[in-house]
Amino acid sequence: MAEKSPADESGFERLVEGFMSYLAVERNSSPHTREAYRRDLAQFHAFLVEDGRYGERPEATEIDEAAVVSYVYWLYQGRRKISIARKLASIRSFFRYLIRKGMTERNPAEGVPTPKIEKYLPVVMSVEEAGSLVEAPGLNGKKRSVRDLAVLEVLYSSGIRVSELTGLDMKDLALPAGTIRVLGKGGKERIAYLGGRALSSLAAYLKERGALEGPLFMGRDGRRITQRSVQRLVKECAQLSGISKDPTPHALRHSFATHLLDAGVDLRSIQEMLGHAKLSTTQRYTKVSMSSMMEAYDKAHPRAKKI
Repeated sequence: MAEKSPADESGFERLVEGFMSYLAVERNSSPHTREAYRRDLAQFHAFLVEDGRYGERPEATEIDEAAVVSYVYWLYQGRRKISIARKLASIRSFFRYLIRKGMTERNPAEGVPTPKIEKYLPVVMSVEEAGSLVEAPGLNGKKRSVRDLAVLEVLYSSGIRVSELTGLDMKDLALPAGTIRVLGKGGKERIAYLGGRALSSLAAYLKERGALEGPLFMGRDGRRITQRSVQRLVKECAQLSGISKDPTPHALRHSFATHLLDAGVDLRSIQEMLGHAKLSTTQRYTKVSMSSMMEAYDKAHPRAKKI
């Protein structure tokens, strides 16, 4: 497919490009966040073209609330409410940017109700399950991968996000201090801590890796490991370990926080370790911890079961 020339782009698409620059320069948003906004707005634009009410080249300044409502109604056909809420938030942010830049006077998405998102508890593994998963590399009969072991140990030991792990460079690692420098959401830096097993696995991996510069974790092609690769690794190791849950890399982060909370670490400290901007985000782990305690009680107490 031939690339578009600037003349082929609609005014809507050019405004989206301006929004992307604004997110990068003024908001310091991550590439992952910008790409999510771009996808959401491209889908909204494609819907408007297909809908036809604004012709083949819908302009942002023409869009009214009725068009956004129609789009949201269309999204309800087969999509989860949390996905719909995010897409609607992307449209709102885009038009707030246009208002801020004086390109329009109204936000057609502002008054459209956000879907009520179903409450859920994140997947959390027990200490034994997390340990089994982390130690799983090598159980499939192949040579034990020191890199895979280091990846899993660092995820569980530090509680960092998978995007933060794949973004680590050699210069971010301080083995003597037992820390890593992490670039979190919004470009905010923080220091994450590594336990003894994570440090040992990293030392073994670095001995095999050799190079002193570049990405910390690399794939077979010599380039930075991808988030998809880590997701596949966690899924494979969960199956190899025989645990009944189907965790994602983020489940190791949830488990990290819950296990610290169960051990008596205060919420403020956990908030700092996770890089949460708001304490309310961290507080959901108290619900997870309570749920885990109730489950353990129901299994263990001789008179817990109803008759």
